[in-house]
Amino acid sequence: MSEAKYDFDVIVIGGGSGGYAAARTAASKGLQTAVIDGAEELSGLCILRGCMPSKALLYAAEVKHLAEHGATWGLRIPEVSFDFAAVMARKAAMIKDFADYRVKQLNDGRFKLFRACAQFVDAHTIALSDGQQLTAKNFIISTGSVVSPPPLPEMQSIGYLTSDDILTLQKLPKSVIVLGGGAIAVELAQFLARFDVKVTIIQRSAHLMSACDVDAGEVIETVFKKEGMTVYAGTKLKVAFMQDGQKGIEFEQDGKTIRVQAQEILHALGRTANTGSLALDKAGVNTEKGRIITDAQQRTSAPHIFAAGDCCGPHEIVHIAIQQGEIAVHNIVSPKHPRTMDYRLLISIIFTDPQVANVGLTEKEAKKQNIPYLTASYPFADHGKSMIMEAMHGFVKLLADPKTGEIIGGSCVGPSGGELIHEIVAAMAKRMTVHELAAMPHYHPTLAEIWTYPAEELADQIVIR
Repeated sequence: MSEAKYDFDVIVIGGGSGGYAAARTAASKGLQTAVIDGAEELSGLCILRGCMPSKALLYAAEVKHLAEHGATWGLRIPEVSFDFAAVMARKAAMIKDFADYRVKQLNDGRFKLFRACAQFVDAHTIALSDGQQLTAKNFIISTGSVVSPPPLPEMQSIGYLTSDDILTLQKLPKSVIVLGGGAIAVELAQFLARFDVKVTIIQRSAHLMSACDVDAGEVIETVFKKEGMTVYAGTKLKVAFMQDGQKGIEFEQDGKTIRVQAQEILHALGRTANTGSLALDKAGVNTEKGRIITDAQQRTSAPHIFAAGDCCGPHEIVHIAIQQGEIAVHNIVSPKHPRTMDYRLLISIIFTDPQVANVGLTEKEAKKQNIPYLTASYPFADHGKSMIMEAMHGFVKLLADPKTGEIIGGSCVGPSGGELIHEIVAAMAKRMTVHELAAMPHYHPTLAEIWTYPAEELADQIVIR
């Protein structure tokens, strides 16, 4: 029997980081490829409403903060002021450059780009919002994520801000209640506070950044309170309300009912998979709470359909989405020699000041998985280079296998933590031991040499026979 004829070998639904990586890779393998993207703007979440604009604003806030504290280093800086419109204009100009380049890549002819929304008709057919129908032998879904619905129904009527809104503000509110304590919440909370907004954070978990170890959350909470923010953790949200022209949240904490008010509420309690309009059931693709279920090869319950990025998870990070897209294509091209995702070197970075970075296992994850470990840490408050910088909040921490000394996790809460963690990524990629890390030369005085202290402590404890 002859093989069915399709319009394309691969159709990629979504033109963000994961989708573009998949399409680029598929085209390079000689597959006839199409990309379907019906968003108002091309380029995807990271460039338009995520990583790049948020980090541009966070860096502006950090520069302002350093200028305000110039006296620490004996510098006489006149009163620091800012032009928020200019801050946002610089961000917008940079994002336009990034987005324009991605649009150019999507239109350079390596694959066919369709500017429309897609919906499955059957396992090999999609209907486009412009009336066309297309068929493909294989599909890769990379439709990203959207802001989750608000946690309190009253918020729909009184109004609220999302991370999307914050990144396009033209005028700062005087005060904001931030709902959430994850990466998006804490990053935007500090950005707002450093631009003179009165910030109140309400976190449902017992500490900020609940995916991290408790010690990391404690450092950030200490810094936030020092910078004038109010933090409530271990709460249960009850109701949102309007009173005297301000928006408010009522919640419980330690058995007490507390009401707080502000000019605005920022809903920063996460994002959900953007899959609701795809009619995935018609293609035989299973989901869980909207998230596409995939195996380690990025294959869905329909063997010819793969997924990559935020729409499937389990980690909403750009470099992971790119890897997933590339692995999906490899497994389409070489099904007899499949590749799988390996999350052993999973990196997470939160771009607060100090930054919070992890690779591999945290103590929380090691305990959850019953993985034996030894750990040692060292504070930035006792480290020469960070003392020079007056950046003394935080610590570095290593986790090691008690028998072999292999490094199985690293955490850094401190200055340039997002950069420093990559030394441990490199060490773990080569399965180095704490003994090898401790013996590796480090220049003095640098921030990086702080890793040698917990490495030496663990090397002394783990005797290799």
